[in-house]
Amino acid sequence: MANFISILRIFIAFIAIGLLYIRTPEAYLWALVLTIIAFAMDGLDGWVARKFNETSDLGAVLDIMGDRIVEASYWIVFAVLGWISILFPLICVARAFTTDSLRSVALSQGYTAFGDKSMQQSKIGYFICSSKFMRIGYAVAKVLAFILLIIAFAPGAELCPCNPQVRLVAMTFAWAAIIFCVVRALPVIFESGKLFEKK
Repeated sequence: MANFISILRIFIAFIAIGLLYIRTPEAYLWALVLTIIAFAMDGLDGWVARKFNETSDLGAVLDIMGDRIVEASYWIVFAVLGWISILFPLICVARAFTTDSLRSVALSQGYTAFGDKSMQQSKIGYFICSSKFMRIGYAVAKVLAFILLIIAFAPGAELCPCNPQVRLVAMTFAWAAIIFCVVRALPVIFESGKLFEKK
């Protein structure tokens, strides 16, 4: 069930993103609702896995895969629509390829990205990359950025007097999310040397 939720959220996010190309208030309202659901499901899959003892290496991989696909898809489409700079998806995708390549090596050696078998061995590395505080902070910044960008660029939103402020807050959260994205990758990179040491 947890793995099903991880995969289903990808398709929900794709539907939400597709609706952004239908320039009607109704389509954007549905895009907003589905975006919230897709990000709520990110927490739900982990809760279901722990609640019903379904945690597994496959589940961890599917969770990260879902995160990457959903996040990169939103950044890319926002850039294509002209809402944000192309730097956002470029940074996101480069970070994803870097960390996930290193994590695939770690997985082959029995380590996982998070949990008891985390590849992060130092306390500071574990805090930055795997702690609930950093993971939740990143998730909150990301979901607020995506929600506020959809609201700020919805059809007719430019007529609202507060629209410039909404766009400013949206971009603030977008920058916060991308900074979280980069910072949380650093421990993976810095602690990856041990994966390539000769035994």
